[in-house]
Amino acid sequence: MLIKERYKAFVEYFSTHNPDAQTELNYGNPFELLIAVILSAQCTDKRINQVTPALFERYPDPESLAASSPDEVFTYIRSVSYPNNKAKHLVGMAQKLLSEFNGEIPEKVEDLVKLPGVGRKTANVISSVVFHNPAMAVDTHVFRVADRIGLTSRATTPLAAEKQLVKHLPKDTIAVAHHWLILHGRYICLARSPKCDICPISYFCKYFEKNKKAKAILKN
Repeated sequence: MLIKERYKAFVEYFSTHNPDAQTELNYGNPFELLIAVILSAQCTDKRINQVTPALFERYPDPESLAASSPDEVFTYIRSVSYPNNKAKHLVGMAQKLLSEFNGEIPEKVEDLVKLPGVGRKTANVISSVVFHNPAMAVDTHVFRVADRIGLTSRATTPLAAEKQLVKHLPKDTIAVAHHWLILHGRYICLARSPKCDICPISYFCKYFEKNKKAKAILKN
């Protein structure tokens, strides 16, 4: 299957079966989403959704968070991964929002990455979800699934994978394709034991094709 055909099959399947895929993080406004995405690094969305209600209530805006301290923020997020660093990032992020962006979430990726705790992946999430820009955030799920099903080839870094995905995906699907890949990786294409037997897109998956051939050789 040619790369063009593979992308076509990918978009056609998910456009039909999950056209409105969204983040599983709970949030009420862009500021809350930014906090949630910063916290979600190397942590599950389920855990973040357990932590954020109290955090959002205590810090409803950049002003209240900027006036807090990492030690206080830590008490709200102690159960997430790397709580000490993330507490510092959150306070620093809020202070930077006030000092450089008038308390408003910036739209451009190059501005977002200036905020403490915000790397390119987080910036792309905010750019795509909040501002509906054609930005592709590459986390571990996206990186793994895109390679396995053959959307990327020899992409050794998240940035390389991002560039390939953005190049080949129709512009109007880039933002939602991020969620397609994440959700597929979270529930079907698992890291250690992918559920190939129930995968609805195995017919164009390179990983499945390779393993199928390997099993056939072993049988013979």
